[in-house]
Amino acid sequence: MSEPTTPFPAALEWEQQPRVWVIPPPRQRWWLHILLLAATFLSTLVVGARIYANFAARQPAFSLNDDSISWFPVEWMWQAPARLMHGLSFSLTLMFILLAHEMGHYLYARHYRVYATPPFFIPFPSLIGTLGAFIRIKGPIPNRTALFDIGIAGPIAGFIPSCAAVLVGLSLSHAQAFSSSPLDYEPGFPLAFHLAARLLRLNVPLASLSLHPIAVAGWVGMFATALNLLPGGQLDGGHILFSVFPKLHRWVSLAVMVALIPLAKYCWIGWLIWAVVLWLTIQHPRIPSRPGISTPRKWLAIFAIAMLVLAFTPTPITGDSGREKWPEIRDGSRDTLHDLGNYVRHKLHRK
Repeated sequence: MSEPTTPFPAALEWEQQPRVWVIPPPRQRWWLHILLLAATFLSTLVVGARIYANFAARQPAFSLNDDSISWFPVEWMWQAPARLMHGLSFSLTLMFILLAHEMGHYLYARHYRVYATPPFFIPFPSLIGTLGAFIRIKGPIPNRTALFDIGIAGPIAGFIPSCAAVLVGLSLSHAQAFSSSPLDYEPGFPLAFHLAARLLRLNVPLASLSLHPIAVAGWVGMFATALNLLPGGQLDGGHILFSVFPKLHRWVSLAVMVALIPLAKYCWIGWLIWAVVLWLTIQHPRIPSRPGISTPRKWLAIFAIAMLVLAFTPTPITGDSGREKWPEIRDGSRDTLHDLGNYVRHKLHRK
């Protein structure tokens, strides 16, 4: 009879065996993704119904001329829920654009075996009903090629349906019935809108159009593309920049951040927020410097610049510059501090 053997190696053998730790990815909280998706669909549906009401009345898309309808008309929807059906064209178009953008990132992350979450949609009661969507990349990116592909896939996937929405939406738009109130929020149009208007041979200036909800969704898609392609920080444009010129990333990010400050003062105050975002994300995660990216990808980087030029506008919302809004913010802050002081004095007097 042979001696019984153990399946485990001897002590010396055990020390020589390499140890491999396999860490399974955390379980996805699909309920959270689905809940945010449903909430964003509902919020964009409400806003879309408001935009359609302006379109039917031949008013600007974000017009507030009708005092009976608020900018986020929940009560108006509650009075007649059937009105929500009018918001489908805006909501479905915008949700598709946002989903396409994020799935571009997600699928390429999966292609390179980089762990990433499914898209998180952000519902928000604003003029467009959302703050967009994002994915979180939690795994290390192996090389500059993977970083480039993951970074540029989202903007391309979102830009293409945005262009289609602009063309279809402008073809369905019509002229305004009357000039809008100076208090209206009006969108500033990027170059893509002007080229589409020329292609469609529109006889009405863009500023005089009552935009169809699909065109408004295309405008939001263009705006989101331009924001993401800003070359700096950890935005999509920053990832593309780092993958092509890693040594220039920090300096270009600083230059873009500085350039956004005067744009915030003279064009749109929201650029100040994005300057802060660039400052907070200016330190890009380390990626192996070699190998570099291929020549076709460098040409694709030029296409990313073209997308930024077509989608960018210095004034996304007219009448919302820092010079115009700062006095309101200052006066509002003074009123708030005055009310707070009166409240504190009242409480101290009672004591």
